Amino acid sequence: MITLGELFAWLLVALAIAWLWRGHGVRERALSFVRQHCDKQQVQLLDGNVALKGWRIIRDGKGQKRLARVYGFEFTVTSQERLAGTVAMFGQHLAQIELQAYPMPSSRHDAHGAIVVETQSCRDMPNNNVVDLHHWQNNKHSGDER
Repeated sequence: MITLGELFAWLLVALAIAWLWRGHGVRERALSFVRQHCDKQQVQLLDGNVALKGWRIIRDGKGQKRLARVYGFEFTVTSQERLAGTVAMFGQHLAQIELQAYPMPSSRHDAHGAIVVETQSCRDMPNNNVVDLHHWQNNKHSGDER
């Protein structure tokens, strides 16, 4: 005969299996949303999958805080670098999709048909990523005299 404790344990196992099964459907739906978003943004989804990163409490469209599943994925614009993105889901519903900042492709193509990405360069700065303090101070002081 089954005891109440055994019945409770089997019920917990069944609930865990149902929760995991439903979570698999959410992952597939998130992947579908990411594919649509990448097509709209004209970026390429890499590896064709999303991976569960964890849970996060975020605000929904009504401003209420809700628990969301957060999935990570990678995409590329230039086919030379991997960039990160996340998609958050409230159950089966899309909460938000975020993409890492990326260079905007121009409409030009090279001889092989690949998209040419142009980056903006700053001629006043010796390096686009690092600001030299001495260079900045000289520009600041010369700007004060104007």
